[in-house]
Amino acid sequence: MEPKIRGAICMNAHPKGCAEETRRQIRWTQDYFSHHKASKKLERVLVIGASTGYGLASRIAAAFGYGAATIGVSFEKEPSEKRPATPGWYNTRTFDEEAKKAGIPALSFNGDAFSNEMRAKVGDALKSLGGPADLVIYSLASGVRTDPADGTLYRSALKPLGEVYKAKSVDFINGRLGEVEIAPATEEERRATVKVMGGEDWRLWIDYLGAQGLLAPDVKTVAYSYIGPEVTHAVYREGTIGSAKKDLEETAKGLNKELSASGGGAYVSVNKAVVTRASAVIPVVSLYISLLFKVMKQKGVHEGCIEQMVRLFSQRLYGSNEAMPVDTEGRIRIDDWEMREDIQKEVSSLWEKVDDENIDELADLAGYREDFLKIHGFSVPGVDYDAEVDFLNI
Repeated sequence: MEPKIRGAICMNAHPKGCAEETRRQIRWTQDYFSHHKASKKLERVLVIGASTGYGLASRIAAAFGYGAATIGVSFEKEPSEKRPATPGWYNTRTFDEEAKKAGIPALSFNGDAFSNEMRAKVGDALKSLGGPADLVIYSLASGVRTDPADGTLYRSALKPLGEVYKAKSVDFINGRLGEVEIAPATEEERRATVKVMGGEDWRLWIDYLGAQGLLAPDVKTVAYSYIGPEVTHAVYREGTIGSAKKDLEETAKGLNKELSASGGGAYVSVNKAVVTRASAVIPVVSLYISLLFKVMKQKGVHEGCIEQMVRLFSQRLYGSNEAMPVDTEGRIRIDDWEMREDIQKEVSSLWEKVDDENIDELADLAGYREDFLKIHGFSVPGVDYDAEVDFLNI
């Protein structure tokens, strides 16, 4: 079985590779907390968007670092005898098996996280686990959302606002540089993107759980975001996605005001750029990440999803400080190493120099490709890729 890649999308997933990569993150977490004692025990943690990337890493950190019973919500295609599942299906099954071995309660739901029906299922699950959630992670990455209020389907758009966007990009498979040109979004596309990726659904989840008495008095809830460098702002921070993320931040401020009255809090965590199924399709980002990886690895501060989330938990959410360390906008900045002045200065310099002749020297395209393949279960050490594959099992 080999990866089937079309553009920036891998069309298949290797069951055993996905399983082994999930186990690697679990082992890394267990090893970290064998040397760094967790500051507290978490009882119950809900992760909405729990099957890949930062969501999966958050669930692993909560369960195998803080001993929490976890509930994970995701939407993944199941396998058939002829076709593999999407990567998150195998990741989730592996997580459930490893949690069971470790005696850690874990309940996983595969379905529409935007629906009222899923909220009700999760509410019942929390009750079955014995009480309210100590932590709610919101890590959905979806291109579509059906509004539960009226059934309207919204589709997000990855576009700039106001002007045509032109910039360098790279085909990370063949290593060829090119220029992307993206027409600006309409106002309708911008509003739809906010509907899908903004804070409305996060608010619905917290309001529902609160009304059901399923939020601990000191509950923390965190949604994930990204800001990044100036070179990506037009298509990201100042584009349609940026409008959605700003809405997410405004939602956090409102939720924080409400939850802080009883000792809780709501935050947006701005995370580091990593290779995910979502980030791989954003023009320009693959080139920026490849250059960033080169610099951060040279400086010894490179992190993947699990390293980022363990640092978020241990040094921010449940660190030694009584007050949550946030920036002037109330955001947690776990992208602090990425956005260091010296690192950004070097990346900017490389951006100006990179071309088809020197890209392998200046950028870590090999590392980018490896991470891209790993999130689909390929290029994972210890997996026999010549063996027959059973799509139904891991």
